Amino acid sequence: MKKLRFCMVVAVLFAASIAQTHAQDAVESFYKGKELKLYIGSTPGGGYDGYGRLIARHMGEHIPGHPNIVPINMAGAGSNRLAAYLYGVAPKDGTEFGIIFPGAVLDPLLGNQATQTDPSKFVYLGSANVEVFLCFVRAGAPVQTYQDALTTKVLLAASADGGSTRDMPAVENSLFGTKFRVVSGYPGSREINLAIEQGEVQGACGIGWSSIEAQNPDWLPSGKIRILAQETNRGDPRLNAMGIPLTYSLAKTDEDREMLELVYSQEVFGRPFILPPTTPDARVAALRKAFMETLADPAVLAEAKLQKLDIDPLAGDEVQKLVAKVYAFPPAIVARAKAAMVYKDPP
Repeated sequence: MKKLRFCMVVAVLFAASIAQTHAQDAVESFYKGKELKLYIGSTPGGGYDGYGRLIARHMGEHIPGHPNIVPINMAGAGSNRLAAYLYGVAPKDGTEFGIIFPGAVLDPLLGNQATQTDPSKFVYLGSANVEVFLCFVRAGAPVQTYQDALTTKVLLAASADGGSTRDMPAVENSLFGTKFRVVSGYPGSREINLAIEQGEVQGACGIGWSSIEAQNPDWLPSGKIRILAQETNRGDPRLNAMGIPLTYSLAKTDEDREMLELVYSQEVFGRPFILPPTTPDARVAALRKAFMETLADPAVLAEAKLQKLDIDPLAGDEVQKLVAKVYAFPPAIVARAKAAMVYKDPP
């Protein structure tokens, strides 16, 4: 009997191995000679563009069949335009994927405008880093500290609804009473930063620390900007060491803190790469594996360091679980966060 059971186990393992080999062969055959499209939900030159093009240059080397990957920018509506395309229009065969703003993952849950997506149904390849959002102003702005923004108006640049640069100041105006006045409509962080440099606005909130390091690494050391606060519940170790406060510390009740945890969850999947829903499982597995291998490749890490792109990847299945957790938050907390994210001009 033991011998029979052993033989059965061996047979099952052998069959599984054969099936896995066939699946790998099928994936390699599918991708060989293909041209994949990697859409970037921002304008050229920003942080998301940097991550998208880095992945496009190298990920094909780690996909069975070694397809070529072409980066294509598709900005608009806080990258909800790209999310809608991947959700309802793009082929669902693993030949098109994209990087979107994390706000576009939360917008159907928390936003106040109709969207065409259900982000819980996207297939997540992974995230390139865990982000920390910052609220900062240029030198010469009328505020020196975050506390000053509770009594003094600050003019901020922002993208459209659903973008963190609009959502973060809206939440802080609502929860803490800051006097952030937002000018919306900038396509991405590159244009926002240019507006700050040119004096069109006084600063921005909801921009990732990695974006500032990549695009304007001299800003903080030279004193061109002052970071008022980290918009997070944990902070970046380097900024923590500099004594830059956390907005989370201003929350006064458990309900406030839970609401902020929901809003700040988008920072954990800071640079999410997504596939359309119902992409075949075998191709999803191959692409997820290739994504993580790419971000562990020494050559890629060296290139990222030169571009000042922070690499702190989160695997696709972990991002998938996090998104599912976010969409399972208590309705009362979701409703409160949703109301707080409606921007109103400060009095």
